[in-house]
Amino acid sequence: MPQTTLAAADRVRTVYDEEHEQFRALVREFVDTHAAPHADRWEAEGRVDRELFTRAAEAGLLGFTIPEEYGGGGTDDFRFNAVMGEELARNPVTSGMAGIALSNDIVIPYFLELTNDEQRARWLPGIAAGELVTAVAMTEPGTGSDLAGIRTSAVRDGDDYVVNGTKIFISNGQNADLVVTAVRTSDDPHQGLSLLVIPTELPGFSRGRNLEKIGLHAQDTSELVFVDVRVPVANLLGAEGQGFLGLMRNLPQERLSIAAAAVASSEGVVERTLAYVKERRAFGTSIGSFQNTRFELAEMHTAVQVSRAYIDQCIVRHANGELSAEDAAAAKFWTTEQYVQVVGRCLQLHGGYGYMREYRIARDYEDARITTIYGGTTEIMKQIVGRGLGL
Repeated sequence: MPQTTLAAADRVRTVYDEEHEQFRALVREFVDTHAAPHADRWEAEGRVDRELFTRAAEAGLLGFTIPEEYGGGGTDDFRFNAVMGEELARNPVTSGMAGIALSNDIVIPYFLELTNDEQRARWLPGIAAGELVTAVAMTEPGTGSDLAGIRTSAVRDGDDYVVNGTKIFISNGQNADLVVTAVRTSDDPHQGLSLLVIPTELPGFSRGRNLEKIGLHAQDTSELVFVDVRVPVANLLGAEGQGFLGLMRNLPQERLSIAAAAVASSEGVVERTLAYVKERRAFGTSIGSFQNTRFELAEMHTAVQVSRAYIDQCIVRHANGELSAEDAAAAKFWTTEQYVQVVGRCLQLHGGYGYMREYRIARDYEDARITTIYGGTTEIMKQIVGRGLGL
């Protein structure tokens, strides 16, 4: 009887149809052609080439949710997002591609759901072509998960808002042309928040340093500074004071995207560790033949497949418009905590080589840690789930 592998288990999933699997093959080909050859350089430089965005758009990997009339793919099926996220997460050389997934899963929905006709015509063609790189800026030096603590101000002055403040930990910040920015337009903790699309070409805007992180070295993460930046009122997303609701409506998808990627990342780590223990020898035999190694991998394989079934269910529910904020929070904290644990256990099975960055497991260890923090910390996710239980 043939052995079951994670890859074999992937083939019997029912969440996707043939069109999704064709898209999966397209993503893999793109990564092999346009990402893998540059991965080491991007990691050393701390950012990807801007042309990655235009190449991804040409290949149909960027902006596929944007309507065809604006140059996009015209699909609202989240399963395509999930397929792409899985492939990028499972592949060991694609941290630089995170900016593309960020645009698709997190930023572009703001431009689709909160814009008026004039704004769509102004921005969507450039985004769909990869010519306008996007980012979202919420976090500030003094506030993270607590959106009510945002202090970047936007004061109305005629047909402009005058924006002052600083944002931090902004992915795509070095390459971004358009930044969806959470600003405070009044003192009300929640109804005082608004969303402005701020072009980075405006006077008074500046990029701070590209921050040095523990992991995800090819993904640029920046400080953004606004000093008396005059932003046209026409760049307001939705109504003034409705920014909190605008942010909340997209967080479930963001968290599900992170969860789906965490499971795929765990699968990739287990697959690569399985291959390693079969080849690595000690005491005259492969270390995979030791009972401890066998039990460790059996436990991790089983745990990840349980999470895979759970996340597939969440993906279907989200595609049907049925995933709640509590469901997304639960998926996010469960799968990311599991990912961190799996990477740690797999690194241990690599022994001393696991601590060497020439082995992918060392970089997996670095990259995994942030997943329990960004998109909402594990502690905040548990708060959301707990409140959903009436506690």
